Amino acid sequence: MSSELAPRRGTAAVPADNDNRYKAIQAKLDKFGKALEDATRDLERLRNSMHANAAHADSVATDIENAELDPKFVSLTANVASALGGAAHELRTLADTAQETTDLTHQTRRTHAKLYGALDEVRSNRREKTAKPGFFAR
Repeated sequence: MSSELAPRRGTAAVPADNDNRYKAIQAKLDKFGKALEDATRDLERLRNSMHANAAHADSVATDIENAELDPKFVSLTANVASALGGAAHELRTLADTAQETTDLTHQTRRTHAKLYGALDEVRSNRREKTAKPGFFAR
């Protein structure tokens, strides 16, 4: 009953910095969305693994009960099976939340592009310098 999943080492998926340029924000939202998609897939694999381990632990509990071992071992093994089943259920909730956040991230990226994409294109294609965003909002 082992899992092939291992914790990831390293930095955050998307660094938090002060780069608020249009293209930088679009890139961050894209990278964040992809990281969330990966996390959702990993959570689903973990849930499937835990569910399989719960079924296996339940079968082991039945086997040791049939072997007439001490009832405390049957009870302990059944508790492990129950705990793994509960954890698998909660992982489903977490995976659903991660998927919802992924969808919202992609929606945010599209909305950001809709609101600011044309402005960025105008500003990027000018030879003259333009005021920074917020300059005229006084």
